[in-house]
Amino acid sequence: MGYTPKPLMPVREALERMLGAARPLGDTETLATLEANGRVLARPVVSHLDVPPADNTQMDGYAVRAADCASGAAVLEVSQRIPAGAVGVPLAAGTAARIFTGALIPEGADAVVMQEQCEAIEGGQVAVRHAPRSGDWIRRRGEDIQAGAEILAAGTRLRSPELGLAASVGLAEVTVYRRLRVAVFFTGDELAMPGEPLKPGAIYNSNRFTLRALLENLGCEITDYGIVPDSLDATRATLCTAAQGHDLIITSGGVSVGEEDHIKPAVEAEGRLDLWQIAVKPGKPLAFGAVGSAFFLGLPGNPVSSFITFLLFVRPFIERLQGMPQRAPRGYAMRADFDWPKPDRRNEFLRARINDGGGLDLFPNQGSGVLTSTVWADGLIDNPPGQAIARGDMVRFLPFSELMA
Repeated sequence: MGYTPKPLMPVREALERMLGAARPLGDTETLATLEANGRVLARPVVSHLDVPPADNTQMDGYAVRAADCASGAAVLEVSQRIPAGAVGVPLAAGTAARIFTGALIPEGADAVVMQEQCEAIEGGQVAVRHAPRSGDWIRRRGEDIQAGAEILAAGTRLRSPELGLAASVGLAEVTVYRRLRVAVFFTGDELAMPGEPLKPGAIYNSNRFTLRALLENLGCEITDYGIVPDSLDATRATLCTAAQGHDLIITSGGVSVGEEDHIKPAVEAEGRLDLWQIAVKPGKPLAFGAVGSAFFLGLPGNPVSSFITFLLFVRPFIERLQGMPQRAPRGYAMRADFDWPKPDRRNEFLRARINDGGGLDLFPNQGSGVLTSTVWADGLIDNPPGQAIARGDMVRFLPFSELMA
């Protein structure tokens, strides 16, 4: 009888099981809005004022009564000057107010004529060479935000646009979930750190830099236990230490089935392993479980496998723990400008780049150790199991902007 490979868990099922086990952190803290970049809101943000708080001008120009300028060639007396931050007086009929961007519209005015359509005349007058409509170049009170409106939902990650929006309604502080505490370590006697001499058979530990940067971008608090020797005892001891005071343990390497791969037996001895070996390429030997009260995620040692499995599995799992709503990355139907005639039985994620013609080019070497492909590419092609690709076919493309914080 021939060998029948053990069925691998489909990508979607594995992710659903992982996310189903995750529960958002309950601990919160209040931070100054200025210090909250990258954090996740624990409570919604509700505006207590209208934005803008009053009608104001979008342009430098002249505030007028539109009816006074209906001829398109009106000459008006300039009755006042209103810079931003000042309050004018009611505008009398037949007059104009010199006004500057952001300044309040004076009572009586119903339009702004931009300065390029006006000509100042000696003696304090202005020639308005345009027939404005009522409302031209006026930002109305509350047109952006109305008092009482929820402007940011709980579970929102605060980036520059969200922080600016919170500040625009005068919010000095926000309530956020505490940072996720993540322990990381890397297995392999062959690993060396940049700056160290590279002995025969050794490689530099690129995964330490890749994974730490990904975790930092997700706002995690990281404890890095460095490189752990390839032994079961050392792996078990580091797992036990890492389980103390952390929400999540992430490892890289040692999750396959070789004699020097100790992660699987170590986790089974110190905790539990719920998932192992996923139908994904690259990244099949992905492990998920728990050690003590900490979740465990074991990533492959090959650098591309580690990077891609983090994007596909670890990122959404972390976001769930952080209190963010579950969301699938948006994929885009795009034209393949290449042939992929020999697909794998697993769900493949191929590194690709958008070309000048609006199609996708494939990196020529899709090996799991070719880290240059991750810098060259704009994202991943989500190719179903057994699906060949012919030039001109439409494929599902996941840009890195959808997969990285």
